[in-house]
Amino acid sequence: MSESMDSLYPEKWLTKASAGDRVTSELRMRIISGIIESGTILSENKLAADFGVSRSPVREALKILASENMIRLERMGAVVIGLTEKEIEEIYDVRLLIETFVFERLARMDTAELVKELSKILEMMKVAIKYDDADEFSYQDVLFHETIIRSSGHSYMLMIWNNLKPVMESFILLSMRARFKEKHDDFTRIIDNHALYIDAIRTKDRNLMIKSLHQNFDDVQGKVEDLWMSQQMLSKGAKQQDDKLHVRY
Repeated sequence: MSESMDSLYPEKWLTKASAGDRVTSELRMRIISGIIESGTILSENKLAADFGVSRSPVREALKILASENMIRLERMGAVVIGLTEKEIEEIYDVRLLIETFVFERLARMDTAELVKELSKILEMMKVAIKYDDADEFSYQDVLFHETIIRSSGHSYMLMIWNNLKPVMESFILLSMRARFKEKHDDFTRIIDNHALYIDAIRTKDRNLMIKSLHQNFDDVQGKVEDLWMSQQMLSKGAKQQDDKLHVRY
């Protein structure tokens, strides 16, 4: 990347990344942050020069961003679309769907090792706060939730998460950087919320799980109960279907 173009995406997260991934990560951050505004026309040649790469990694990045609805590909480059408030809400809806499903699944699993792993991550989050490191805190925050999702052993839920993660990660990075500067007191609440997550998983207490979801998704309000009830019905339906199959065979 040229010296005139400061990085928004953490360099330490890109040690093993390809040139295309580097361009994608940085452009995504710049679009989500608003530095690159909606309606901006992106030129492959200009981007290649700015990032100090050939046009091939730039094309790769533009294809990925187009698949995320960040840009619209045109004949001579791309037009920035950005994300609407509705799309941002929908991203959080999907994340909430994933986590309600995973919580229900974990209630039927041995979670002792998961609780230990999450407790270690929570300690790392506390260390990041102590050293005023927003990027490290963001990394551990994303890792915390990804660890929960991976532990469920559900390959398709993990696939959905992996598709959602890059955009969600950018939101979290930008949010945490702002909070570290302006709302440092928020982190006591954030740590408490994550500790509640761990308690819910450890005790397999569904009421505590719902409470933890409320506190971690306080911007979605009544949706938690609606999604939880839907998850209960899906789980019950799956069990009934299993029972029928066992009877049949």
